[in-house]
Amino acid sequence: MRLELGKIFIKDIQFADSSKIENGVLYISKEELLEAVGGDEHIKSIDFDIARPGESVRITPVKDVIEPRVKVDGNGQIFPGILNKVDTVGEGTTYALKGMAVVTTGKIVGFQEGIIDMVGEGAKYTPFSKLNNLVVICEPIDGLKQHDHEKAVRMIGFKAATYIGELAKDLTPDETSTYETKPLLQQITEYPSLPKVAYVYMLQTQGLLHDTYVYGVDAKQIVPTILYPTEIMDGAIVSGNCVSACDKNPTYVHLNNGVIEDLYARHGVDYNFLGVIITNENVYLMDKERSSNWTSKLVEYIGADAVIVSQEGFGNPDTDLIMNCKKIEEKGVKTVIVTDEYAGRDGASQSLADADPKANAVVTGGNANQVVELPKLDRIIGHIEVVDTIAGGAKGSLRADGTIEVEIQAITGATNETGFNYLTAKTY
Repeated sequence: MRLELGKIFIKDIQFADSSKIENGVLYISKEELLEAVGGDEHIKSIDFDIARPGESVRITPVKDVIEPRVKVDGNGQIFPGILNKVDTVGEGTTYALKGMAVVTTGKIVGFQEGIIDMVGEGAKYTPFSKLNNLVVICEPIDGLKQHDHEKAVRMIGFKAATYIGELAKDLTPDETSTYETKPLLQQITEYPSLPKVAYVYMLQTQGLLHDTYVYGVDAKQIVPTILYPTEIMDGAIVSGNCVSACDKNPTYVHLNNGVIEDLYARHGVDYNFLGVIITNENVYLMDKERSSNWTSKLVEYIGADAVIVSQEGFGNPDTDLIMNCKKIEEKGVKTVIVTDEYAGRDGASQSLADADPKANAVVTGGNANQVVELPKLDRIIGHIEVVDTIAGGAKGSLRADGTIEVEIQAITGATNETGFNYLTAKTY
């Protein structure tokens, strides 16, 4: 598949009487956007706000972060199986609105949602502080069940991103990048002298509100399979997670997966990038065994010489990560794992819940238990009281003077395990 990704850079977002993109500015009509995203019986109110880099603004609790994209040419539409038909995507031309995102917030859905600070100490830990964010504030009806609440907010976020993406359909991109992966037999013969590398992409699927969707199917229900990397750039994988904010993969991260982009950047130069194997993270041992068996089988089947494996989440999924690593290594395939750590506030505890001597090549996104103090900010979008209950916070995290003491676990994207963050560690 060959995908041309046109990038349109958004320098600012402003509210206006009508929606359009002009000279790098996104103008949004609240009335038009509300008409596009409203109507869900589970939501009693929807409002919109703007948070720009450097502003004294805190967004919490953050549910999802989404980059607007639109298919201009080729099969299917963005978010297939979610908002559109289940057509195979990943080829043709897609436009992406860079430098901005749609962020969903409102009353907390699950206790593991997070914080985005646009300035100050917290902004240093989240890549989303560098974006112009259109915040969609969704307040649920009373007594709404969590899974209905999650779905309603998730769908409103996708509708908002789709509406905004459509505004760019007739524009000329500021720059264009081309990504191509050929059918396997062709791909292997194209660069016969280069190491054949694949990417094993672990998706969070570990129980209620731990959901990731592949072409609209909850990935709990899948067995490991192979995707063209460009399918992921067209929204074939989206987040429905309410898991720890630091290392969840919001939909923005799926669309902009750094492992995929880096492998493409070195494709044909240092590596022959064969494609992506997606797999899930399971609760029960039998399911973990099944998925890791299938994953290692597919790695062997496509003839990879080396594999990168990225995790989503921590704790129980550490077992899935180590199973994948161990079984792939046993196939004679060199394996690098990308994870983060929960090593305690002093950094002295065991970093992962599982380990194996074969997991000897590790990239870390940092220690999620690291404690930071966040300053009082001038404006809150959402519900500030939740910082006492979200993962990484505790009773008393929100102080009387408006400052906050939390683990960076509470900051959206702080230790992301695809490398979409600012932390790592080096061995000297």
